[in-house]
Amino acid sequence: MTPSTINLFKKSTTITWEKLPDDFILPDEPVDNNLQPLLAAALRESLELAGLILESMLIASNFGLCATVKTQTVVKAPDWVYIASVKPIPGGKIRCSYTPHLEGEIPTIVLEFISETEGGEYSINPHYPYGKWYFYEQILQVPVYGIFQPKTGELDVYCLVAGKYEQQLPDENNRYWIKELNLFIGIWQGTKAEFTTNWLRWWDKSGNLLLWGSELVEQERQRTEQEKQRAEQEKLRAERLAAQLRALGVEVDDSV
Repeated sequence: MTPSTINLFKKSTTITWEKLPDDFILPDEPVDNNLQPLLAAALRESLELAGLILESMLIASNFGLCATVKTQTVVKAPDWVYIASVKPIPGGKIRCSYTPHLEGEIPTIVLEFISETEGGEYSINPHYPYGKWYFYEQILQVPVYGIFQPKTGELDVYCLVAGKYEQQLPDENNRYWIKELNLFIGIWQGTKAEFTTNWLRWWDKSGNLLLWGSELVEQERQRTEQEKQRAEQEKLRAERLAAQLRALGVEVDDSV
């Protein structure tokens, strides 16, 4: 699914990157369902456990991205956003929104999760308050935009090419290479946090899945169990060998 490629954005439109007014009220709408926060958290979790998150990065969900267009403040809150480098904020303060250029780089990738009440992820409305697609493509110019449908397991990935989003084709494993992160993103079906559904997962360039915490724990449990079994097998072999040697009249020191 791809919106019309007609460029409705007037080049004369003024876009500025300004600090939000102190009295500006950010949108505070609840998420559509309790799966969406889990999807977002799972994406971050595997990156963090793989040591791929730096202090200079900003990774957030349902987080306001801001721009001023023709003097009007525009805020969109993607379900998941990854920003490679942001300026630090004073200690003790909490970042409540993010204005690209003013506070750091533009987002590298934004992801939207379609719910039962689709919220215009493909909207190219070129007028205030602007559609999400239009905002990410024409105003912020985010390099990678992904739209995920958990119910059906469909993922559409678009990359910004000459100022327009072009739909990408998955590889033979049905994954998409995100060069900006040096990772693949794709669909994985299974269970996490008591939800059995379609999840977005990361794979490295060698095709290794970036694991969640529960999977790392299980991996370590299996490793420990295998080591225990190997030790028991070695002990049994040693006991059998000792018994054979005694049967031949060879004295065996059991303390060794």
